Amino acid sequence: MTPRRDWVFGRLDTARAWSDLADADVNYTITEVRRPTWNIDTHRVPLPSERPGDPEPGGSWEIARALVRDYEFSPPEIVRAVFDPRSDLLGRDLLLEARFHLMHFYCGVRITSVVDDERGDDRVWGWAYETLDGHLERGKVTYEVVKHRRTGGVEFVASSYSQGAPTLGPLTSLGWRLFGRRTQLRFYRRCGERLRSFVEARLRGESAPSEPPLRVGDLVVAPSDAVMHRWDTLALHRVAPG
Repeated sequence: MTPRRDWVFGRLDTARAWSDLADADVNYTITEVRRPTWNIDTHRVPLPSERPGDPEPGGSWEIARALVRDYEFSPPEIVRAVFDPRSDLLGRDLLLEARFHLMHFYCGVRITSVVDDERGDDRVWGWAYETLDGHLERGKVTYEVVKHRRTGGVEFVASSYSQGAPTLGPLTSLGWRLFGRRTQLRFYRRCGERLRSFVEARLRGESAPSEPPLRVGDLVVAPSDAVMHRWDTLALHRVAPG
């Protein structure tokens, strides 16, 4: 059986699940965030460097910025997203698919801040999303591309605070305790690896993927190299498990 392209997340009604996010709220408050019950992380990955000074046209920082803007760095074997590319980046809702073998969980996040700053000698661009009602986790992740003007160094920085949602059911909660943190750390590592490899490829003059991204009407799936497998239609789908 060949999967239909509009079944981008197996047999899930993706467009409806995404549209339902408009009525969801962020599922935590900042006053709750504290160790040791929350994980607070910063992951830094060096990207190809540039000459000292402002970001170079067509250079490492600009390439990385475009890839981060479009969520191309996400490893599709772990997390995929569907969103409306016509919407403003700030306030954009993303329906994430977290993939644990044949268990696929669908959770919402909302981009609540866009970073476009000068921090001393650094030029920084990025964005952050926060988890919505029904997410497996509670928290916030910020993705930034940083150019260190003094040295010419460029890096990708993912900073986050998170915890498993306290409203998870018994089986999902057990699975999260066993595999969630390990998968979370693997996700950040793979994000950095993918972004660095993509930037290096673009600097060598290699083109973007030739296949268009999966779509459902006006919605697009990211990253663009995500593909449907026939066994995705057999996966256990759980929408808003938290």
